[in-house]
Amino acid sequence: MTTLPRPPFTITVEAGPGTVQLRLVGDLDYETSDELVRQVEECLADHPHPRDLRLNCAQLQLCDSMGVSALLLTHRRTDARGVRLHLDNPPSFLERILEITGTRQLFMPAAGTHRAESAHTDESS
Repeated sequence: MTTLPRPPFTITVEAGPGTVQLRLVGDLDYETSDELVRQVEECLADHPHPRDLRLNCAQLQLCDSMGVSALLLTHRRTDARGVRLHLDNPPSFLERILEITGTRQLFMPAAGTHRAESAHTDESS
């Protein structure tokens, strides 16, 4: 059996006034979750007073239980510093994981995500 190579997990950091954005690409899992936590800690140290930390998840391919754990640890770290944590462009699988685990409310919704949830709620009424 041939094992297919995994795409690399990468994090790209973009800082602006009051905001730091991390663009996540690949699989957030057992092997890569520590990298996210480390990068978040470095960003909070390098940019000591951001109002918002945004995780752009549009190119996230997978998130396992260790990935969820890394997101929760990131929430604890940002919350302790008074920084709002946003999950932008979460893929549907990530939305489902957060919904099932009851953790979605910990992450500030992006404007588009909020509207999509409201529309879904209206349809199911």
